[in-house]
Amino acid sequence: MSRKYFGTDGIRGRVGVYPITPDFMLKLGWAAGMAFRQHGICKVLVGKDTRISGYMFESALEAGLSAAGADVMLLGPMPTPAIAYLTRTFHAQAGIVISASHNPHYDNGIKFFSGAGTKLPDEIELLIEQLLDAPMEVVDSAQLGKVSRINDAAGRYIEFCKSSVPTSTDFAGLKLVLDCANGAAYKVAPSVFRELGAQVSVLSAQPNGLNINDQCGSTHLQTLQAAVLAERADLGIAFDGDADRVLMVDHAGAVVDGDELLFIIARDLQERGRLQGGVVGTLMSNLGLELALAQRAIPFVRAGVGDRYVIAELQERNWQLGGENSGHIVCFQHTTTGDAIIAALQVLLALKRAGVSLAEARGGVQKCPQVLINVRFAGGIDPLEHPQVKAACADVTERMAGRGRVLLRKSGTEPLLRVMVEGEDGAQVRAYAELLADVVTQVCA
Repeated sequence: MSRKYFGTDGIRGRVGVYPITPDFMLKLGWAAGMAFRQHGICKVLVGKDTRISGYMFESALEAGLSAAGADVMLLGPMPTPAIAYLTRTFHAQAGIVISASHNPHYDNGIKFFSGAGTKLPDEIELLIEQLLDAPMEVVDSAQLGKVSRINDAAGRYIEFCKSSVPTSTDFAGLKLVLDCANGAAYKVAPSVFRELGAQVSVLSAQPNGLNINDQCGSTHLQTLQAAVLAERADLGIAFDGDADRVLMVDHAGAVVDGDELLFIIARDLQERGRLQGGVVGTLMSNLGLELALAQRAIPFVRAGVGDRYVIAELQERNWQLGGENSGHIVCFQHTTTGDAIIAALQVLLALKRAGVSLAEARGGVQKCPQVLINVRFAGGIDPLEHPQVKAACADVTERMAGRGRVLLRKSGTEPLLRVMVEGEDGAQVRAYAELLADVVTQVCA
């Protein structure tokens, strides 16, 4: 089992780095249960994706929560945004997701939701951190928490997703291919789109615990592209392992990323007079998105990379729409976190209203060439602080003379430095990105 991380974003949080093992999950369940009880929380929902370790970790987490006196309701494999929604629906005081999102099956992680389907309050996070280092003491037998299983969770979430579009919505005549990444959306996603009238073909919906995100889903689009072309579908939709990210493929097999999907939704909302404020992107959002929104006088701001930063910026500005080019799109008018199925529905609805294809709609964004190179580094090295890396970044930025940008950032899940260069000239952007990647590789050797 590889090392993964515990945190409020599902990968890494303020508590630092921990190996996710059954012993740790037992202790985490107890620490969370004790922290919850001290804040009046006695009912907790637990969901997971389809990776094999989730079953073992679910049992350990359940035991720890029960030992702390918290009642547990098990949802089984469900999308991460479904847990956020169902936590509210079942009036639980907290929700927990066992998932490593788009990562391989051998990774795993944890994400917490408050009773409102948002991040936990800071004081509860801090208390969990403190209790992780405290001796584990089980409550009296009469106070042990009870465990039950919710059998109709999938149906409830399907109806919630359908409620994000008007009741008159009918996608009859629309031919879709869905790639469920052998992940948490494998049951619910096909049902949502079929029940709204679309003709649906499904890929990667046979999870076996080991094949989640394995050459499928939003991180591996080749199979979906081929299927869309072979079946002459109108478009394809790809989810990641826990269904909080979505990418699409148009009828010609071209990939439509999160920036383009975000623009399609924003334009539709603006045209209907329902866009509240502007749009939040990230440091990785393509410059073309910013320019396309500006042409429509739609405000745009960049947050840090990661859904929690996008959500924080939306909350600060009281805006409703934001997302990342990776496909994590937040529609606050419908839900409290990124939801791939709901985002996909908003795109389909926008296409239907405008009477255009996905290929035509994406033409509103003229993307600037952007090259991203991942460079692995040793855990003890911080390449961002290395003088040679700083000097190289400054040099490339100066050479681009305000007609492009450079961004170096660490991955939140692996010891990788992501080197991104964006500008007007594709060949120049590629050369600069490779130059910077070489510098990082040399200093990390």
